[in-house]
Amino acid sequence: MEYILKFRELEKYFESADFTDVKVFEGDTTLRKFIASMLSYHPWWITLLYRIRKLLVCILGLVKHEEPKELPNLQPDDISFTPGENVSFFIVRSAKEDMFWVSETPDDKHLRAYFGVFKERLSNSINRFYVITTVYYKHWTGPVYFNLIRPFHHLVVSRMAQYGLSQ
Repeated sequence: MEYILKFRELEKYFESADFTDVKVFEGDTTLRKFIASMLSYHPWWITLLYRIRKLLVCILGLVKHEEPKELPNLQPDDISFTPGENVSFFIVRSAKEDMFWVSETPDDKHLRAYFGVFKERLSNSINRFYVITTVYYKHWTGPVYFNLIRPFHHLVVSRMAQYGLSQ
């Protein structure tokens, strides 16, 4: 987290969050390729988790977001670094080529969440990637919902990042 805190202009995405998760991975890939591969990871069990999530959405009365007709297979050039543009269902909030990429999930009544990836160069070929998630609760349903999905969050993000390094 110390490395991430060097980017003072991004503090607003992390300070006073109700939940913060930082996972660290190392590998021989670029920031763009890592993000594109992570967001293209769609094994059958993640599809199943999204179906279960739909039940939670109905039970808790959360915002129902439109599902994509087909799952994206993103390429590095598909990753926008322009604030306000979409990448998959994420909205880019702040990004600096070859350094960091911070996005936000679509607006919900129960919580606000940010997903970011920071790259630290370790050598000519190896980079360290900090994958960070922050969550801010907006309604009583926020902590209820998030605490139900939290164990799966850890699994999903870890597997997405491992996939991002293997491509």
